[in-house]
Amino acid sequence: MPHTQLVRLLTADEFQATTGEPHLAVGDDESPPFDFWSYFGRIPVEDFRGHDFSRGQVTNAWRTRGGAFEHVLIRCETANVFLVLVLDLAARNVHGHHLLDLNRLYSLADGSET
Repeated sequence: MPHTQLVRLLTADEFQATTGEPHLAVGDDESPPFDFWSYFGRIPVEDFRGHDFSRGQVTNAWRTRGGAFEHVLIRCETANVFLVLVLDLAARNVHGHHLLDLNRLYSLADGSET
């Protein structure tokens, strides 16, 4: 029976624990370290909190300075809102996911893209 990775919504504190300064941008020409789309497909719709991430469009990827984690940002229809997949590079699996709402976090204008 194949091992199925748990799908885990990270709290703000758990997400912050995977960040480091500075983040290093992953180049557009770099391949992902492993396939994370099967994990993405198993995320419960409730975790999207009403946002539509169905396009699966990756906008950026950032690696922590020590290289432990990579954050893959997937955009939705709302500006400044991303689903972040946190990749554990050593374990070669998805550590979890987090809804990053910069509008709420930084009191930005909530502008929907057209």
